[in-house]
Amino acid sequence: MLSSLVDAFKIPELRKKLLFTLAILALYRFGAYVPVPGIPFHEFATAYESSGVAMSMLDLFTGGALSNFSVFSLGIMPYITASIIMQLMQGVIPAVGRWAKEGDSGRKKITQVTRYLTLGLGLINAIGYLLLFQSPTYGVQFPDSEVPNWVTSIVIVFTLVAGTAFIMWMGELITQRGVGNGMSLIIFLSIMSGVPSAIFSSINLTADLGMGIAVTILILAVVIACIPLIIFVERAQRRIPVNYAKRVQGRKMMGGQNTYIPLKVNAAGVIPIIFASCILYLPAQLAAIFNVDWLTAFADACTTGWVNWLLTLLLIVFFAYFYTSMVFNPEETADNIRKQGGFIPGVRPGSATVQYIKNTLRRITLPGGLFIAVIAVVPTIIFFFTNNQLIQSFGGTSILIMIGVALDTMSKVESQLKMYNYDGFFK
Repeated sequence: MLSSLVDAFKIPELRKKLLFTLAILALYRFGAYVPVPGIPFHEFATAYESSGVAMSMLDLFTGGALSNFSVFSLGIMPYITASIIMQLMQGVIPAVGRWAKEGDSGRKKITQVTRYLTLGLGLINAIGYLLLFQSPTYGVQFPDSEVPNWVTSIVIVFTLVAGTAFIMWMGELITQRGVGNGMSLIIFLSIMSGVPSAIFSSINLTADLGMGIAVTILILAVVIACIPLIIFVERAQRRIPVNYAKRVQGRKMMGGQNTYIPLKVNAAGVIPIIFASCILYLPAQLAAIFNVDWLTAFADACTTGWVNWLLTLLLIVFFAYFYTSMVFNPEETADNIRKQGGFIPGVRPGSATVQYIKNTLRRITLPGGLFIAVIAVVPTIIFFFTNNQLIQSFGGTSILIMIGVALDTMSKVESQLKMYNYDGFFK
């Protein structure tokens, strides 16, 4: 792996992309510590310490920016939520569905609407956080000054929304000019940034320092042992054989080859986990906006306890099926096979082939979805009873996102290496 990284930096074009990606990610981490003007930070830090589990989980996906109340406090979640809404709208609104089928021009329209929707959600979240921390529950008040409070409030809200727009811009820059998916890498970095502090917190969780170190080493050993199993499932495939009949085209004999359709067991990757997390922490964001007791209680139930575990399991399986159906079209695949003179052995061309592919996809998506759901839920249950921050930082959701993003990024780097006749990461 180290030799592959060295080879990557030997290629000027790939080296520029890697350095550009690292520079943007470093800028993102710097922004997580740039304070929002007008906030009394001592009072805010004291009030934040009394916040619940929902706020700590939201802070995990912002890389600590929310606990610092920095310009990036809203994180990438408004964009992810907007993307989920646009994905759902493709199956509800016919116009959006047509955009998705129009190719590059349609994707540009969807991207533009997603940007505007992100800013709208960011504005709502910014106002909600401001009202929440000024509410009697937290009691953060602006210091006396010549500037009216309403002016300070506008500056804070504008800064938070601008921070969200800046994060969205950085993510798109990485996707276009760097390596990997920019939004996924930002989430990856946000989660990884909390790991060092979580390790120290785990060590100091018990009065006995030796016991704390032993527990921390045990947790890290279990995580390391689970990584190969997760990678195995992430790269597992169900290969449907396809035979191509021989045919004469001009003066050449075409076809007569055997190949296969690779169907991934977890075709949706980490998307179901991200979507499920956003849905489950949406009540927490709404509770931050409206600060209603019943909504706060509902948000706490959705973010911790058996309700959270059950909903996480169901939502991940649902989004595994939903996203797989969005990215893989059995009708189009069967039509392409028929046009190229191919067939699946023992299956008639046409509707029978479509149904065969659908059934196969349905059967392999269920175990894949259940696997990532169990990996996401079990560490959450352990954290509920132990309150060990390292389990939260290295929990199922976090580790699946990190591994999925790492594998996706490595695959993109590997494809670049193979273009220049270098061996990739996966040998």
